[in-house]
Amino acid sequence: MSLKDLLIKNKHAILEKWFDIALGVYAEQGQTFFKKQKDRFANPVGHTTSEGIESIYDELLKETESDKLPLFLENIMKIRAVQDFSASDALSFIPGLKRIIREQLGSILLQKEIAEEWAAFESKVDRLALLGFDAYTNSRQRLFDSRVNEVRTRAARLLKMAGIGYDIPVEEKGVKNGKADNA
Repeated sequence: MSLKDLLIKNKHAILEKWFDIALGVYAEQGQTFFKKQKDRFANPVGHTTSEGIESIYDELLKETESDKLPLFLENIMKIRAVQDFSASDALSFIPGLKRIIREQLGSILLQKEIAEEWAAFESKVDRLALLGFDAYTNSRQRLFDSRVNEVRTRAARLLKMAGIGYDIPVEEKGVKNGKADNA
């Protein structure tokens, strides 16, 4: 039996434990709610996290890396960025997957036929962590950009109401979106 077959066979147990780890950054009361409430509208955090980790798991089982993996991660990271988690808390569930699989499969992972596949799978999870960090920082950046634009809009509105009539430039010469233009 291959590692992929073992991971498919143990999928439900692994995902259940992984979901618990993903919710571990929330208060106990929140964790209970996220686990019990299955309605996607009443519980968008639990629903998105549950669907996201299952989709990520399925993608990790594929032979080749998929373009969908960053999208599934992004959905989870958007929520965690808005909730103002630190990067380490937002991403803490990703390395937990390797620990869960080690606990679930134990010494089977040391068998010669499986060990090579396990090493490749661990590399995929490590890559997932890097993609997760990218998704989290991109989500945080979009959130901060949105906040800055809101402050700019409010300031311009206040200045206009005060009769000053000054429009805050969106783009200054040589600076675009807060970054120096090297061209």
